[in-house]
Amino acid sequence: MFTGIVEAVGTLSEVKSTGGGYRVRIQTPLSADMKLGDSLAVNGVCLTVILIEGGQVLADVGPETARVTTFSGLQRGQEVNLERPMRGDGRFDGHFVLGHVDGVGIVEEIRPEADSRWLTIGFQPALAPYFIRKGSVSVDGVSLTVAGLGERQLDVMVIPYTWSQTSLKSLRKGDRVNLECDMIGKYIVRAMDLRKP
Repeated sequence: MFTGIVEAVGTLSEVKSTGGGYRVRIQTPLSADMKLGDSLAVNGVCLTVILIEGGQVLADVGPETARVTTFSGLQRGQEVNLERPMRGDGRFDGHFVLGHVDGVGIVEEIRPEADSRWLTIGFQPALAPYFIRKGSVSVDGVSLTVAGLGERQLDVMVIPYTWSQTSLKSLRKGDRVNLECDMIGKYIVRAMDLRKP
């Protein structure tokens, strides 16, 4: 379980194809506090740490994860948002994030307002039932509030601190982002579907 509050921005020092999937090597200061088998959210995708060496962690990306996330387009040198799982005895910020991406969105517009940034993100029609205005969404692992909502797009505002401390600052129009809808909303929609005759 994650919260969407990014702990650090890491750098992909290697992206190696493994026959349908990938092995990624990430340079991160978090490596000193990790152990083999730990979970790590990378741009909102829950991965398992398989090796730790020299300030870097390695993780495998399976073929299914590569298909349903932006990970098929990972590039060496790219910055990624990192978060370790929430501690059971810690404060809970953000919202419930599982690290299980629901779909890929497309950045349609980035526009400033004062020191903040608006992002307009297009999404797949199948995700529409899971978004509500003023609800939560994880965008590349960052917990944000849905400030505007259309049939196939949503707006989020990114405050200056979040913009400067995450990889969102590298986004450009047309970029793909990982989207995870709010977990509670997904359970509600599923329960309603099961009640249909």
